[in-house]
Amino acid sequence: MKRRAFLTGSAAAAATPAVLASLAAGGVAAPAIASGRMEWRMVTSWPKGLPGVGTGAERLARRIGEMTDGRLTVKVFAAGELVPALQCFDAVANGTAEMAHDAAYYHLSKSEGCAFFTAFPYGLTANELDAWVHHGGAQALWDELYAPFGLKPFLAGNTGTQMFGWFRKEIRSVADLRGLKIRTPGNNGRVLARLGATVVNVPGGEIYGNLQSGALDAAEWVGPFNDLALGFYQVAPYYYSPGYQEPGAGLQLIVSKAKYDALPADLRAVIAQAAQAENNDMLAEYTARSGAALATLVRQHGVKLRRLPEDVLTALGGAANEVLNEIHAAGDPVTRRIIESYIRFRAEVVPWSRVGEFTLEQARLLDIPHTLRG
Repeated sequence: MKRRAFLTGSAAAAATPAVLASLAAGGVAAPAIASGRMEWRMVTSWPKGLPGVGTGAERLARRIGEMTDGRLTVKVFAAGELVPALQCFDAVANGTAEMAHDAAYYHLSKSEGCAFFTAFPYGLTANELDAWVHHGGAQALWDELYAPFGLKPFLAGNTGTQMFGWFRKEIRSVADLRGLKIRTPGNNGRVLARLGATVVNVPGGEIYGNLQSGALDAAEWVGPFNDLALGFYQVAPYYYSPGYQEPGAGLQLIVSKAKYDALPADLRAVIAQAAQAENNDMLAEYTARSGAALATLVRQHGVKLRRLPEDVLTALGGAANEVLNEIHAAGDPVTRRIIESYIRFRAEVVPWSRVGEFTLEQARLLDIPHTLRG
């Protein structure tokens, strides 16, 4: 990790001899300190002010400042303001920022194991992912995966089940995927490529322009809450579900481990609790807002809501299993253990999800009313 001096201005004047000696000796400098207060920088992958993921990162930063009574404040930088959207991991690893908020599966070049802490096709829902990380042993594996990069990860948001995406033409069969230029991140790109699609990965803020120009035929982003705000309906009228590729997309807060470990215990606890609070809060917000956003897309903007045909879903599932086995076979020991833990946990939790939530959802298809009389 690159060493960087954080003491500037009046903070430098207040630096103790011990701190200055540490800097001179090449030690890890403390964050900027003035009267016992620190300000950290958080870079994100999100366009500025984007509802849900973007505003969730800002809310997480505010929560840390409020919970510490200003002892630790966090300045948020949207995508491109300090570093490009997809370079948040490197920015914290090299000391450009102390924190970042993005999605782990943006960083498969670092390790294939990253994907499983965001989503894998036909994998874990939001509740199941939370359960795996906090009660299924996955946090320890995640810590181990990021330790060589000097990073400490936390779950810090979830969009819930996503949509499959926006298409300029209908998808009636597997053949309609062949030659399709589609934006989708993570392992879903590999799945679609197996069925003949061409995957183009661009940041969220560039999707609209690429759809409009024809550089993309289709794009997957999040779901109604975000997609309405970005206006995709104006250039791609078909909106497909289910989002098999992201049944519950987890977002991450990554923190410089050296900076995190140097904090007093109460501030470390605040960061952990603030991340967990945002994890819950963001999922609640997406759940609350997505229904109204979907209604607006369909009723006001004429979006053509479609469901993928069963033969397409089956083909996608088969391709996803092939990709999973290839990653496992070629993986390093940590990645292999992450995948084995993920699959084991999925096998344990899915039977209950089917008996519990899935059967309830089927019962609600009976459209049993909740109406007030009078």
